[in-house]
Amino acid sequence: MSQQNHPEGRKVSGKSGKHWEVVKIINAAGEEVEAVAPVIISASRRNDTPAFHSQWFMESLGRGYLGVLNKYVSFKNVRLIVFWTKNPEPMMDHLSEIDNMGIGYYFQHTFNDYESEGLEPNLPPLEDRIATFKKLSGMIGKEKVIWRFDPLVLTDTITKEILVEKVEKLMQQLTGFTEKLVISFYRSDDYEHALKRMQANQINPRDFEGEDISFVARKLGALGKKYNIRVATCADKGDLSFYGIEHNKCIDDDLIRRVFNGDKDLMAFLGSRKNLKDPGQRNECQCIVSKDVGLNNTCANGCLYCYANC
Repeated sequence: MSQQNHPEGRKVSGKSGKHWEVVKIINAAGEEVEAVAPVIISASRRNDTPAFHSQWFMESLGRGYLGVLNKYVSFKNVRLIVFWTKNPEPMMDHLSEIDNMGIGYYFQHTFNDYESEGLEPNLPPLEDRIATFKKLSGMIGKEKVIWRFDPLVLTDTITKEILVEKVEKLMQQLTGFTEKLVISFYRSDDYEHALKRMQANQINPRDFEGEDISFVARKLGALGKKYNIRVATCADKGDLSFYGIEHNKCIDDDLIRRVFNGDKDLMAFLGSRKNLKDPGQRNECQCIVSKDVGLNNTCANGCLYCYANC
């Protein structure tokens, strides 16, 4: 990577609460500026970086830093990238380049089936997405492709029974191509702007209630055992372990230790802190610390339920 760093970095405690190194870089304008140098990059909870910003991301990776709203992130210390996407295909041609850099990665791949309801208007057709999911899994390994049906949405046309049927149909297709399914339950309090957007499109979502959650959890827990796919919830308060459903860590130190244990620097980072939980996320979130490099309102998927597009 072509990057000019200050010979002595320093540590900074940002919103994440993590003490990343801060280095000096020369930006595109020829100015010396400070950049945080994280070990783990999240790309990104706020947008679909692989689908819409893969070229920008790879150009940034090649020059050794990226800039977001006049803030800079250095790739000097990066050992792992966690990609979040509904369409990884534009990024897949670049994975060998990342491999050659010696940087690890895995994908949080959101794959819902709301095609007939129009909740995800700009996604590729369902069959194409199934093929892409399987291709990615074959390229990098099923342990590195985490399937997300997120969020689970109930409406006046999507009953809890129909919702479970949608998940099972996808699970039948994806068994053997992933190890885990991550779910979350739609609640209007968490999606204020999305609620208005859905209602404006004549879609009337309703919050999950206790009976709905029990029904769906019981069914999905059983399906997970049937198809050999672990089921986990994302940032959910409820204890669904009775149904065989665990709490998930999307930025997951357990997965990282298992899959990337040959990276001594990454393992040293994980072993150097007693508490890796990212305090910049919701209280219920179990993720370890990472640096997210996306921006809200920069995703073109157009999903009506999305919190990241206002």
